[in-house]
Amino acid sequence: MLEFIHSHGMIISGAILLIAYIFIASEKIQKSVVALVGASLTMLLGLIPLSLNLEHNVKGVFEYVDFEVIFLLIGMMIIVNIASRSGVFKWLAINLLKLTKGHPKTVLFALAAFTAIASAFLDNVTTVVLMMPITFVIAKEFETDPVPFLITEVLASNIGGTATLIGDPPNIIIGTRAGLSFMNFVQELTPIVFLIFMVSIGVLIFLFRKGLKTAPEKMEHVANLDNSKTITNKNLMIRSVITLGLVILGFVTHDITHISAYVFAVSGASFLLLFEKPKEIYRDVEWLTIFFFIGLFIIIGGFEANGGIKFLADQLIVLTHGSLELATMVILWASGILSGIIDNIPYTATMAPLISELINPANPNAMTGATHALWWALSLGACLGGNLTIIGAAANVLVSETSASRGHKISFLRFMKYGALITFISLVLSSFYLYFRYLR
Repeated sequence: MLEFIHSHGMIISGAILLIAYIFIASEKIQKSVVALVGASLTMLLGLIPLSLNLEHNVKGVFEYVDFEVIFLLIGMMIIVNIASRSGVFKWLAINLLKLTKGHPKTVLFALAAFTAIASAFLDNVTTVVLMMPITFVIAKEFETDPVPFLITEVLASNIGGTATLIGDPPNIIIGTRAGLSFMNFVQELTPIVFLIFMVSIGVLIFLFRKGLKTAPEKMEHVANLDNSKTITNKNLMIRSVITLGLVILGFVTHDITHISAYVFAVSGASFLLLFEKPKEIYRDVEWLTIFFFIGLFIIIGGFEANGGIKFLADQLIVLTHGSLELATMVILWASGILSGIIDNIPYTATMAPLISELINPANPNAMTGATHALWWALSLGACLGGNLTIIGAAANVLVSETSASRGHKISFLRFMKYGALITFISLVLSSFYLYFRYLR
C-alpha cells in the first residue's frame, strides 16, 4: 500500500488538491473544514514527511506551511481589532465620505485607489485588513451592501501589489533570482499596472452601478456627517495609530532592517495587548481563516513535494519550442490561470529556476533577445492571476471570511464572476504591453 502511494504520489496529491478545490467551490462544506480534511489525508497517506530530515534534505510537513503569512495575519488582525475600538476607522471613513461628498461611485474609486497604492508598499493582506473596517462603516452609512466595495478593494490590492518588488511575494522571489532591484520593478511594471487599474475600476464601477446608488438626501446626510464624537477613546487611538504606523514603517524598511513583516506585526500586537483584555481580543480573530490557510498550505505542499508543480511547469516549457515570443505568452497566461487555482508562491519558486535555465548562456538551446520579458511575464501572471478565484490570493480569502462573519457572504462563483473578468482583462493588456515593449 505504502509503495503504491509513494509511486503514485503526484497523482494522489493532485487528486486531493482537485477534490478540495471542488468542495471549496461548491461551498457545501465550510472552507476551513475542507482544507483541514485535505491536509489530514495528505499527512496520513505520507505524501509529506511529518518531520524535517536534515540528513537527506527532506522538507517536513510544517516546512510547507508559510508561518510568516499565518503570524502576519494574526498580528494584523489583533492590531486592527484593537485600533477599531477607539473609533479611528469610523473617523477615517466619515472623512472620506465628506471628501467625496457622499457619491458612492467616487467613494468606490477612492477606496480602490488607496488600496492599490498601499498594496504596492505593504503586503496585500495587511492592506485589506486595514481597509475592511473603513469599508463596513461606509456601507453602513450608505445603508447598502458592502460586497461590491470589498470585491473591488481586494481586486485592486492584487493589481497594486504587482507594481513593486515588495508588493507581492512572487516579485520578491523573481527579484532575488533575476537580480532585479526595487526600481526595476517600478520602472517596468508601474505603467501597465496603472493602465490595468484604471480599466479594471472603470469596468467594476459599470458592473456594480445598480448597487452604487443612494437617495440624494442620504448623500447630503453622509456628506455632512459630524465626526467630532467618533473617537471614543483618545488614548487608545493615539497608541494604536502610533503602533500601526511603526509596524508599517517596519514593513517599508525591510530592505534596511532585514526583519520580516510578521515580526513587526506580532510585536505591535503584543505591545497593544498589554493594555487590553486578551481573551476579548482573541475571540475576534478570524480563526477559521487561519486554519483554512494552514490546511491549504499542507495540501499544496503535498502536491509540490511529489513533483506536481514542477511537472506542470516543465510541460509549460515544452510547449514553447524555443520561441521567446511564445514562451513569454505561455508563461504569462499559464501563470495567470494556475495562480488563481494554486498558491503562487511555490509556483513562482519552481518557475524561476526554469526561466533561469531557459536564458542561461551555457545552455546551447538558450533563448536570446529580450529575455527579461520572461521575468515580467512571470511576475504579471503570478500576481494578477490571484484575482481569478476567491482562493487565488490570501487577501481574497481573508475578505471573504470576514465578510461572511458579518453576514455578507461572498460566494466562490460570485467572486469569480468579477475576478475572472478582471483577470482576463489584465492578462490581455499585459500581453499587448509585453509584446510591444519587449518582443516586437
